[in-house]
Amino acid sequence: MGTVHDGIDDGLRDWIERQHVVFVATAPSDPSGLVNLSPKGMVDTFTVVDRHRCAYLDLTGSGAETVAHLRDNGRITAMWCAFDGPPRIVRCHGTGRVVTPDDAEFESWRERFGPHRGARAVVVIDVIRVADSCGYAVPLMEFVGERDRLVRWTESRTDEELEQYRRDRNAVSIDGLPAFDKWILGEFKG
Repeated sequence: MGTVHDGIDDGLRDWIERQHVVFVATAPSDPSGLVNLSPKGMVDTFTVVDRHRCAYLDLTGSGAETVAHLRDNGRITAMWCAFDGPPRIVRCHGTGRVVTPDDAEFESWRERFGPHRGARAVVVIDVIRVADSCGYAVPLMEFVGERDRLVRWTESRTDEELEQYRRDRNAVSIDGLPAFDKWILGEFKG
């Protein structure tokens, strides 16, 4: 029923990159903290780098749990489900790190993705386990198109307004862990 793979081969890579949404799961080290599961989408925001590494463009949003948890302990799982075609679920377990605009390597990572405004980081996942399973219980759904609400929202704001939003809403996680707290200190803009 399920298979553990020795990395992300070309077939898995093609399948992963055709999916319209990836779910990213993280958890804080403190057992009383909240587990987070975030859907990520939008064309040109995810890439498979090689057999043991993938990355996604982290766009300004309402929370910063994934970033806070990665800074806390680095644990992350990315999961894709086939909503059309043959049933399949693929999970990549690993460790993640956050590359922010103040990091020297940010631009080299950023250029791998489309021209999305409001990028606050790139999340790089070093994959240690790749497994797939049947996905027989995942419903068939038709892809209608990308939502444009986030694009319109970021385009309607100035750089200063986006920076203020991140100060107000992305500095710490809901559990109080530091996420994008450097914006509070004014150490970088992006």
